[in-house]
Amino acid sequence: MNNDHLRLFVRVASTQNISMAGNDLGLSPAVASMHLNKLEESLGIKLIHRTTRKVSLTEEGREFLPHAEEVLNAVDSAKASVGVGSFTPQGTIRITAPSSFGRMHIVPALKEFVKAHPQLKVDLRQSDSIVDMVEGGFDIAIRNASLTDSSLIARKLATDKRIICASPDYIKQFGEPKTPSDIVNHQTIKLIGIDHWDFDTPEGVQKIKPQSTIRIDNGESVRDACIDGGGLTICSIWCAYKALNNGQLVQVLKDYPVHSDTAIWAVYPSSRLLAPKVRAFIDYFLKYYGDKPYWES
Repeated sequence: MNNDHLRLFVRVASTQNISMAGNDLGLSPAVASMHLNKLEESLGIKLIHRTTRKVSLTEEGREFLPHAEEVLNAVDSAKASVGVGSFTPQGTIRITAPSSFGRMHIVPALKEFVKAHPQLKVDLRQSDSIVDMVEGGFDIAIRNASLTDSSLIARKLATDKRIICASPDYIKQFGEPKTPSDIVNHQTIKLIGIDHWDFDTPEGVQKIKPQSTIRIDNGESVRDACIDGGGLTICSIWCAYKALNNGQLVQVLKDYPVHSDTAIWAVYPSSRLLAPKVRAFIDYFLKYYGDKPYWES
């Protein structure tokens, strides 16, 4: 069994595109197709469904995929242990990230990341929906929510402290809440997906369900509506820090911290060993954000 054929098959499974996978490995579409045919012939099974529009794994291909990945990672590890070959990140790393965080805190770092790893290409997809990493062919996902998927390995990249904030004009007109219970008497802007605002109080965690007249599914838009005086809102420091620093927003209810177990996580499928390109991404952004992220300084 040819390891180059296995490597191509794994890449096809990720990209769901033979031409793209071949290009990542320096192969023409014709040569890539020939290599896949040879792999299938050597196994005596069909691994991939091919149509003019779509490439997908057969049931046998899905069963074979994790074993192929383990073989390739074992080969790379064996070579590295005796100083043969290297773990130089190369090919294309496919990343999915939340829209706002990606725009504000990943995109600005990509130029230097690629400069540090010249053999690596970046394919970044930004979405506020939680995508299926395996189905989407992603190598890594950035998430800023509580993690519930046990099939993923997670590495914390940075904190995700959340606060309640408002514009100075709103506070001047409507006053400032003194306790979490006061929120029900205020206009609020809701980030869709966060139904309750939970607070740490001397009596324990207090849950408040704000009655919002404005509901938005994007964190930056929620922040901007708050700056415009639309009401109180809950916002991550990484999203609001510039507005807080220049006085467009102020934090309220400082004596009642928002109760949250969220963080900025890098996650990848647990069926895969940590590939060099994934390790490179995690190491770079751990250093980039630092022990105390710049948005909290």
